[in-house]
Amino acid sequence: MSKPSQKWYSIRARAVSAAAAAALAAGGTAATSAEIFIYGDIGESWWGESVTAADFVKEVAALNVDELTVRINSFGGSVSDGIAIYNALKRHRAAVTVSIDGTAMSIASLIAMAGDTVEMAENAILMIHAPWVYASGNAVALREVADYLDTWSQAMSNSYAAKTGRAADDMLALLTDGVDHYYTAEQALAEKFIDSVTTAMPIAASHDLSRFRAIPAAAAAFNLKEKHMPHPNPAAAAPAPAAPADPAAQAAQAEAVARGVQAEAQRRTDIRAAFASFAAREGVADLMAACEGDTQCSVQSAREKLLAHLGKEGTPVAGNIVTVEDEQDKFRAAATEAILARAAARDDKGSPVRANAANPLRGYKLLDLARACLVRAGVKVDGMGQMEIVAAAFTQSTSDFPILLENTMHKTLQQAYALAPDTWSRFCAIGSVSDFRAHPRYRVGSLGNLDVINELGEFKNKTIPDGEKATITAGTRGNIINLSRQMIINDDLGAFVGVASMLGRAAKRTIEAAVYARLAENSGAGPTLDDGLALFHANHKNIAAAAAAPAVASFDAGRVQMAQQKDVSGNDYLDLRPAIWLGPIGIGGTARVTNDAQYDPDTANKLQKPNLVRGLVRDIIDTPRLSGTAWYFFADPAEAPAMEVAFLDGAQDPYLELQNGFDVDGARYKVRIDFGVAGIDYRGAHMNAGA
Repeated sequence: MSKPSQKWYSIRARAVSAAAAAALAAGGTAATSAEIFIYGDIGESWWGESVTAADFVKEVAALNVDELTVRINSFGGSVSDGIAIYNALKRHRAAVTVSIDGTAMSIASLIAMAGDTVEMAENAILMIHAPWVYASGNAVALREVADYLDTWSQAMSNSYAAKTGRAADDMLALLTDGVDHYYTAEQALAEKFIDSVTTAMPIAASHDLSRFRAIPAAAAAFNLKEKHMPHPNPAAAAPAPAAPADPAAQAAQAEAVARGVQAEAQRRTDIRAAFASFAAREGVADLMAACEGDTQCSVQSAREKLLAHLGKEGTPVAGNIVTVEDEQDKFRAAATEAILARAAARDDKGSPVRANAANPLRGYKLLDLARACLVRAGVKVDGMGQMEIVAAAFTQSTSDFPILLENTMHKTLQQAYALAPDTWSRFCAIGSVSDFRAHPRYRVGSLGNLDVINELGEFKNKTIPDGEKATITAGTRGNIINLSRQMIINDDLGAFVGVASMLGRAAKRTIEAAVYARLAENSGAGPTLDDGLALFHANHKNIAAAAAAPAVASFDAGRVQMAQQKDVSGNDYLDLRPAIWLGPIGIGGTARVTNDAQYDPDTANKLQKPNLVRGLVRDIIDTPRLSGTAWYFFADPAEAPAMEVAFLDGAQDPYLELQNGFDVDGARYKVRIDFGVAGIDYRGAHMNAGA
C-alpha cells in the first residue's frame, strides 16, 4: 500500500510591521520577506515523498519579496530536485539566508549552499556524500548508472566550491570517495560551508536513518521515535520548529546531542594522534582522512587499518605479520652508526660515515656499548670488572652486543665489497644457481628459413634442432676471524671494522682472480667447454688467423670474424659485434688509440684516411692479471655471453655469520661467498694471440 503524499516544505510570508506599514502609507518602500521550511525528504524519492521540486520552484518564483529565510531540517532526497531548488534560490532576487535548524544531509546540504548567508545551530549536523541510487540491470546498464552518478557529483561539486571558495576538485573528492562526511556546526564553519553558528535549537523528532551506512553519535541523537518530521502549521503567523512539551525531555535531548558531538570530535582527534608519527609515509594521509570520515570507524579499527597499510611496505614472515621498527631496532642502528663513525668507515657512495648529532650513543667506546647492552637486558653491572662486562655482553642471551657488532661488521663488509673495483662484471654475464650441483646453460638451435611450397601446395615437416649445453657449478670461499675480549676493552676498532673492510675487498678480488684464472686455462685459450674444446679454439672459429698487436687491421679482422659466427644449428649468421676489448695492461694504451683515433694511426698521412674502426668497442679493459701479448674481443654479455659468474641464490654479496666462541675468548665471525665461473659459449668472444 503506497504512502499518501506529503509536502516536505512550506512557504510563509512574514507579517508587515507597523513601522513598515507606516512607511508604505507615506509613499515610501519597505522590505518584504518570506520564510521557507524544508522539513522532510526532498522531492520524489524512495523514502515515500511524491511532491516534486517543480511545485517548490513555482511557489518560490512567485514570491515578490526582498528577503528569504530558508530553514532546513532534512536528510535529503532527490538529487535532481535538490539541484533545481538550489538554482531557484540562487536566481531569486531576494537576499537568501539559510538556517540549518537540525540536519542538512545529502542533497539538503547542497540546498543550504544556496544561501547568501548560511547559519547553523550549534547542535545541528551537516553531511555531504556521493549521490547514490538503487539500480538493476546488466553490466552495460550499471555502467551507465555509474556514469550518471559521476555527472551528478561533478555538478554538485561546483556548488560546494562556490560557497567555500575551495577548488571544485577538492569538493569532488568528498563526492566520490564513498564516505559519508559529517560536520558539526564548528567543523562546518571551519570548512567554510557556513558563515556563522547560532544558539542550539531543540529538535522534536526526526527521520528514518536506515538509509545511511554510517551515522555518528551526534546525528543519531536526533533519531527519536517518529519516522517523519512534523511540518509547521501553515496557518501560524510566526512559525517555529516544534519543541518537546516536556522540558526535561528537551534538556536530555540537548545533552545527548552535546555528548555525541564531543564523542565524534574526540574520535577524530584520537585517530589523528595515532596517524601522526607516520604522516610522511605514502598513502597514510589519505587513509587517515578516510578513517576520520567513516563515522563507524573506531580508533582501534583505524589503528588496525594503519598497521595493515604499513605492513605493505615490509615483507610478511608468516601470514599478515608486520615488522615495525621498535626501540631495540633504533638502539642497534644508533650503535652501529656510532661505531662506524668512530672507525672512519665509508658508506656505499664512498663518503665518510658521520654520527647524527642526535645519536645518544655518539662517542661511545666498545666497552661503553657492552655495558649499555647489559643494562638494557636488565643486568646489574655495578661492581663488575671490564673483562666480566665484556664476557657477560657476549654470553647474556638477551644482550644486543654480539648482534650490533655483527651488524657493524656486516655493513662494513658490504660497503667495502661494493666500493672495491673489478673488471669481470664488465665482460661476464651474471647468473644464479639454486645449489652446488652442476647447472646447465642451454643454447637452442634454430629452424632456418621457411621452405618454398611446391606447385601442389605441399608443406614440408621441419625437424626441431638439438641445442647446445654448458654447465656451471658454484663453490664456497670464506674465512673466519676472531674478536677477543681484549680487543673490546682496548677499543680496537681496526681489529674488526678494519678487518671486515679488508674481507669485503678480498671477496671482490676473489671473484676477479677466479675469472682470470679460468681465462688463463689452456695456455690462455680459456676454460674447456662441454664440447671438450677450449673457449677459444680453431674449430670454434674465434681465433685470429694472423696474430697481431692491436691495430686498425687486427681490430677489423676480429670484427669480421665475430660477425660471421652462426647460430647453434648453423642456419644463420648471428652478426655479433665486439663491445669490450680485454688485454694486458701493457698494450691497453695502444688499444685505446686504435679505438678512439679519428684518423687511421697506422698510416703515414693520418689526415688523409679516417679510422675504419673508430668507436668499435664501448669499453677497454686492461689489467695486470693478464700477461703476454694475447688480447680479446667480447660481445655484450647481455646479448651473447661467453663467460658467466653465477651466485648461489643470486646473492652477489659476501655473507657474515656470528658464533660465540668457546675456544676463543670472545666471538667468531665467518665470512663466505658462494659463486662459480664457467665458459658457456664461444660465439660471443674472439682471441688474438698478439705480437
